[in-house]
Amino acid sequence: MDFRNMGFDNSLLSTLQDMLDFSEEAEKSHTPSRAYVRDAKAMAATPADIKEYPNSYVFVVDMPGVKPTEIKVQVEDGNMLTVSGERKRDKEKDHKEGVKYVRMERRAGKFLRKFGLPENANVDGISASCQDGVLTVTVEKLPPPEPKKPKTVEVKVA
Repeated sequence: MDFRNMGFDNSLLSTLQDMLDFSEEAEKSHTPSRAYVRDAKAMAATPADIKEYPNSYVFVVDMPGVKPTEIKVQVEDGNMLTVSGERKRDKEKDHKEGVKYVRMERRAGKFLRKFGLPENANVDGISASCQDGVLTVTVEKLPPPEPKKPKTVEVKVA
């Protein structure tokens, strides 16, 4: 149906068309991007345990086949511990040796895990070590705040 023949103003029609086009774009933007899906899979495929000790929190993350130099441990936004990196396959070596994979189940590619740190975590006291494919990140706890002493006010005689 052609609304121009019904007496509608062209500028009004173009504005309405722009609004309709915008709503279609907004609907499309709710679909997760490939990067988001890839990162979500990377997070789900990186198992971790979190332990709390009296003086620290310990994060144990499985990293089989990942070199310690390819692992990045960061604190973002003040309290978000991020463990990321990449597990690589040597494609050039495989190509030179004529390797043909019959089955490929071990995941290669980027990985990412984010952990919210509690308020009493000391972000300046973080250490990380990797041994036998297991990354251990230790976050020291801040000492508990000392209880406030009551303030005594001297009562004067008037």
